[in-house]
Amino acid sequence: MTSATLDELVALVRTRRACALLGVPRASLYRRRRPAVAPTRRPRPAPPNALTPAERQQLLDVLHEPRFCDLPPTQVWARLLDDGVYLASISTMYRLLRAHGESRDRRRQRTHPARVKPQLLARKPNDVWSWDITKLPGPSRHEFYDLYVILDIYSRYAPGWLVAPGESAELAEAFIAATIAGVGAAPGMLHADRGSSMTSKPVAQLLVDLGVVRSHSRPHVSDDNPYSEAQFKTLKYCPAFPERFGSIHDARRFCAAFFDAYNHEHRHAALGLHTPASVYYGTAPQIRAHRAIVLDRAYAATPQRFARLPTPPKLPTIAWINQPTPEAVIQTR
Repeated sequence: MTSATLDELVALVRTRRACALLGVPRASLYRRRRPAVAPTRRPRPAPPNALTPAERQQLLDVLHEPRFCDLPPTQVWARLLDDGVYLASISTMYRLLRAHGESRDRRRQRTHPARVKPQLLARKPNDVWSWDITKLPGPSRHEFYDLYVILDIYSRYAPGWLVAPGESAELAEAFIAATIAGVGAAPGMLHADRGSSMTSKPVAQLLVDLGVVRSHSRPHVSDDNPYSEAQFKTLKYCPAFPERFGSIHDARRFCAAFFDAYNHEHRHAALGLHTPASVYYGTAPQIRAHRAIVLDRAYAATPQRFARLPTPPKLPTIAWINQPTPEAVIQTR
C-alpha cells in the first residue's frame, strides 16, 4: 500500500518531498528501485595436496574406531604418530569431522531458561510498589548499615523505610508488613530485584497471605528496578549525605529528615513538579489549579513577557517498569 502510494506521489512531486510526506527514507526507495545483486563467487579449487576421497574415507574409518571414537583429533594424531602412522594433520581431522557433523562438545551444556521481562503498570497510588536495600557507610571502613526503602512508583512516595544493622529475610518480612499496616492497604503488586531477602520464603509467604502479586527483576538487569535505584541516587547525591555515619542513630536521624523532605518538599520533575505526597494523597489537582490561577494573573499583568498563555505542568497519568506491550496494557484494565 505504501509502495504504490509512494510511486503515485513521486510522479506528482519531487522524490525528496514525496518521501518526507510519507515518512519513507529515500534510501529505501532507491534500494527498492535498484535491488542489490548478490555477488557470484567462483567455487574454490581443490588444493593439490588435498586428500583423495579414498583417503578421506580411510581417515574417517580410523577416527570411528572404538579406540579413537571418544578422543579428540589431537590425541588421535599423537597416538597414530607413536604407532608410526601419519594419515593427515590435526586441522584436516577437525575439518573432516566437522563436515560430517561430528565435531562438537560431547558434554551436555547447562542451559538457563529465558527470564521474562517484568512489565508493570500503575495508574494510581498503591497499584505497584518497588522496594530495595542499599548500604550506608558506618563509622569504620568495613562497617555498613542497611537501608530498606519502599516506593510507590506512581507517586514516588516512600511509605516506609528502615535502617538496620544488617540484612535478613525476617527483618524484610517485618518491614513490609509494618509498612502495609501503616498505610492501611496492601499494594496490588510488589516489585524487587533478586536479592536474598527479596526472594526469601518469609517474604514470599507474607505476600501470598496478603494477596499481593510478587514481581522480580531479571538477573543482572538493574534497569528492571529503576525507581528504587533512582531514589537511592537522590539520597546519596544529597549535599548533606555524609562520607560516613558516626552511628546507626545518626543514620536514622539523617534518613528521617531526608524522607520527610523527599515526600513533602521535593518537587519531582516526573510528577509535574509536585511532591510525592501530594500525588499520593490526591491533593495535586487542587495545587495545579491554584498554580494555573497564579499564572493567569501573571499573564494578565504582563502579557508581553509571555510568548503564550502559561500553563502548569501536567499531572502524571501512568507509570511503568518496562513499558508494557498493548496486550499487557489491555490485560491490566
